[in-house]
Amino acid sequence: MTTQTKPIELYYWPTPNGWKISIMLEELGIPYEVKYINIGKGDQFEPSFLKIAPNNRMPAIIDPEGPDGQPISVFESAAILQYLGRKFNRFYPENERARVAVDEWLMWQMGGLGPMSGQAGHFRVYAPEKVQYGIDRYTNEVNRLYGVLNRQLEGKDYIAGDYSIADMACVGWISAYKNYDQKLEDFPNLKRWYELMLTRPAVQRGMELGKAEREKSNLATDKQAQNILFGQKAK
Repeated sequence: MTTQTKPIELYYWPTPNGWKISIMLEELGIPYEVKYINIGKGDQFEPSFLKIAPNNRMPAIIDPEGPDGQPISVFESAAILQYLGRKFNRFYPENERARVAVDEWLMWQMGGLGPMSGQAGHFRVYAPEKVQYGIDRYTNEVNRLYGVLNRQLEGKDYIAGDYSIADMACVGWISAYKNYDQKLEDFPNLKRWYELMLTRPAVQRGMELGKAEREKSNLATDKQAQNILFGQKAK
C-alpha cells in the first residue's frame, strides 16, 4: 500500500469544487496541509498560484512525493481525484470496466452537474438583474440532471457501484440544492444517497474544512468579491 510521508499541499477554498479534494484526502487519511486561496479576494491570480493552476481556479495540489519520488502539481478537481485514486489505489477501481463507470459519472459532474448548478446559482442569487430566461433555463437543467442521477441511483447505494471519487465529486454540488430551487423529496433515490453520504465522517470533515474562513465574507452581498469572480477576462 502506498504511504504518504510528507504532507500534500492543498490549495483550497470551501466550495463544492474544493470539497471534492478535502473529502478525498480525509477519506485517504493521509497528511495534508491547507493553503487557503480566497477566491473573493483574488488569491487565485497570484503568480505563485498560477504556476500550478494556470486556469486561475482552485483546487490544486502539490504532492512532494509524486511519480519517481519527485514533486508534482495537479490542477482541475477531476484530475486531482484521479491522480490520488491511482496513487493510493482507493476509491478509483483498477478494473477497466469499473473504472469507466466511475469516469463516466465523474465527467458527468464536471460537464453537467457542476457548471449547470453554478449557472443556476449565479442567475438566481448573484445576477444584478433577474433575467427570467436565465433563471428558468438553468434551474430546469439542474432539475433534469437531478432526475438523471435519481434514476442512476435506483437500487444502488453509490453512483457507480462501490463508493468512489464520483460520489465525492457530486455531494458538494447537491448540498446547495436549495440555491437552485430544487426539492430532494422529488428525487427519493438521490435524497437517500445524499443522506447516506452525510453519514460518512470523512465527508463531514471535508465539507467543514474552512467553514470559519468562508463565513468571514458574504459573497451574495460583497460586490467587490463578485467583480473579482464574475468580471474576469483574458489578460
